[in-house]
Amino acid sequence: MTHAAINARIAEVTERIVGRSRDARSRYLDRIAAAAEAGPRRQSLGCANQAHGFAACLPGDKVMLRAGHGANLAIVSAYNDMLSAHQPYERFPALIREAARAAGGVAQVAGGVPAMCDGITQGEAGMELSLFSRDVIALSTAVALSHQTFDATVFLGICDKIVPGLVIGALAFGHLPAVFIPAGPMTSGLSNDDKAKARQLFAEGKVGRETLLEAEAQSYHGPGTCTFYGTANTNQMVMEIMGLHLPGAAFVNPNTPLRDALTKAATERALAITSLGNAYTPVGRMLDERAFVNAVVGLHATGGSTNHTLHLVAMAAAAGIALTWDDFSDLAAVTPLLARIYPNGKADVNHFHAAGGMGFVIRELLAAGLLHRDVETVAGRGLEAYVREPVLGEDGGLSWRDGADSTGDDTILRGVSRPFQPTGGLTVLDGDLGRAVIKTSAVAAERHVIEAPARIFHGQEELQAAFKAGELERDLIAVVRFQGPRANGMPELHKLMPPLGVLQDRGFRIALVTDGRLSGASGKVPAAIHVTPEAADGGPIARLRDGDIVRVDAVAGRLSVLVDPALWAAREPATVDLSASHQGVGRDLFATFRAAVGPADSGATVFAVA
Repeated sequence: MTHAAINARIAEVTERIVGRSRDARSRYLDRIAAAAEAGPRRQSLGCANQAHGFAACLPGDKVMLRAGHGANLAIVSAYNDMLSAHQPYERFPALIREAARAAGGVAQVAGGVPAMCDGITQGEAGMELSLFSRDVIALSTAVALSHQTFDATVFLGICDKIVPGLVIGALAFGHLPAVFIPAGPMTSGLSNDDKAKARQLFAEGKVGRETLLEAEAQSYHGPGTCTFYGTANTNQMVMEIMGLHLPGAAFVNPNTPLRDALTKAATERALAITSLGNAYTPVGRMLDERAFVNAVVGLHATGGSTNHTLHLVAMAAAAGIALTWDDFSDLAAVTPLLARIYPNGKADVNHFHAAGGMGFVIRELLAAGLLHRDVETVAGRGLEAYVREPVLGEDGGLSWRDGADSTGDDTILRGVSRPFQPTGGLTVLDGDLGRAVIKTSAVAAERHVIEAPARIFHGQEELQAAFKAGELERDLIAVVRFQGPRANGMPELHKLMPPLGVLQDRGFRIALVTDGRLSGASGKVPAAIHVTPEAADGGPIARLRDGDIVRVDAVAGRLSVLVDPALWAAREPATVDLSASHQGVGRDLFATFRAAVGPADSGATVFAVA
């Protein structure tokens, strides 16, 4: 394929990240290099330590671990059978063990990590644990690998906070190679467009709960990831474009021969890239500044989840890399939008995959010089391998062939020469109300600037009650505050979208401003989210009052309040009693997290940031 020179803006942003990260990145690399020098750690463990580690293994595995010649592969799994995306992982440890033995190694389940479903907790108290679960997952990963008896790790995880948490945990053991093994999306059910219509009709009171439940059940109907392009499927795109998956692995459906073959091949590759062989690829070295720039470019090119403005910052920090929202904004300005996947279009990820999927996207971005080509991946050096797609031969053998040169459906996927829009559609907003991000890829151009009176809410339930009472039939900026990480864990506010969408469809000019999250629900209503400093920290959003004129300007990148400056400066920030969000459903246990968490633009993490 054609090798274009790297785009000047991509190069500039990358060098900027390298410069600001130099000291922290150097310390990180020195640390993982020192850990690697110790060699396979299990060989220097005491005899009792080693015996505990292989006591329950099969005889053949035990012999290999005693001799110390074969690689020992850790399996860190987010399996549970309540999450549709993770239920297929029940079969994976057996497949991985079988493949490891065939390749001359051993695989052990090192530990499990929690995996909660945002779809189940939406609008419920449990959602206030969701973002913090990412850091719990990182901690759980560290506990799983703390036995120091492994040469590489395979990670089984897909959904919203799970993959970022696993990556942060993997980077704490950055001297070990890491391969992420997806399980794939569920097959297509009720279209995302029809599902959204059912939700909106329910919000208007035009259909009952039974009709809504039937629509939801037809949408989420079997094993696999939800098929819309929210955080879970954006995670899979990120893992592939960063080289943590085998090429083409992201969107193959569960429980198929191809899926099983990819799982076995990922196991073989993890064993091949340990320090015991000649292709040693430690994950902490592999995930460098260029890999994170590639991830951000992929996010913009596919219209991915806004949650990654938090997650990628936190993931990068774990590798000693300082990634900022300004980097996201500057990269968006030169990255064309190549995909239309719900909520940015009508298609789901199965349609995207069939139209050419990740191989086509990576091919187009490489050809335009929008990705760093010469990066390390689990498949070897260079991103060219990721333009190929996996196939099974008649004998069941796995191979890779050249992907499509042209898209199979240009309503879903397009090349760089004819994108859906010239930029990635994610903008950083600055102004008197602080900083925020806004995703405009699904927002009509005439709604990229909204100026209207504010209506203040301290929870999505308040907004829903006002909507049902008919109080919001006008142009307005809905301000939903005290939803940041320190206030209540920064829940996603998906239940805001149906009523706000109804109001917009009725002809009103509507926008949302919040210090909470929306993620994959960021759709047709303009939404300035992740506002920081948050209200609970006394941020400017806490000074707003009902009736203040607020301007959300995604064109100029501004988030402003049109209030007399002297009056604004004299105002005291509002306060609210947050105790109801600090008790029950396990929230009592997370007081330390709420006290320690950093701001949204630093990743909203409890860990130290580079």
